[in-house]
Amino acid sequence: MADNIPWEVFELEYAELFPSATGNVAKPLRLALGSLIIQTKYQFADRELVEMLTENPYFQYFIGLPGYQQEPPIEASVLVLFRKRISMDMIMKANEYMLSNHHDDENQPPSGSSKLPEDKKDEETINKGTMMLDATCAPSNIRYPQDFSLLNEAREKLENIIDRFSKSYGLKKPRTYRREARKNYLALAKSKKRSSKKIRKTIRKQLGYVRRNLSNANQLF
Repeated sequence: MADNIPWEVFELEYAELFPSATGNVAKPLRLALGSLIIQTKYQFADRELVEMLTENPYFQYFIGLPGYQQEPPIEASVLVLFRKRISMDMIMKANEYMLSNHHDDENQPPSGSSKLPEDKKDEETINKGTMMLDATCAPSNIRYPQDFSLLNEAREKLENIIDRFSKSYGLKKPRTYRREARKNYLALAKSKKRSSKKIRKTIRKQLGYVRRNLSNANQLF
């Protein structure tokens, strides 16, 4: 994606915003524009974006850093200046460059392949029948292991097992903290904007509830 953006073209447009030769040196255009592209694409908050730029070497390459560094490349307050100087039109124009070049790369033949002769091309394009595919067996809406809804389901099933086992054998029901766990799950499930930090925190808590329920179930059994 970084190679598909003509940074030097945007650099000339960016330089027009600084007609004076005095004052502090401005941040490079690739650093400013690249940061805003990442923020727009992943909907990061300012502080969250700075954290991701510090942790992710791919993001650091995208914004033009010469190598991986452990220090934050920018401060969160600088992003306010970036947004004042760089318009959304410039960000969208950069996205169009990335998309158009991506489609061009997909349409190009693989390296090392030669162009087919006309007779061979005609032979290859002959319709040899109709292939029918049955999509009923194709998986749909697969949830990944890190999905917090899976942890919520596991927790609820473990609670149901503990309840039924305790009732059947007249045992004292252990504490499962189901109300707190349910409240923690709904706080993220009903949230419109889910930051990666909030998701990790919820997953960590849900794992703790599941681990507690597994321990209680093992003690009952």
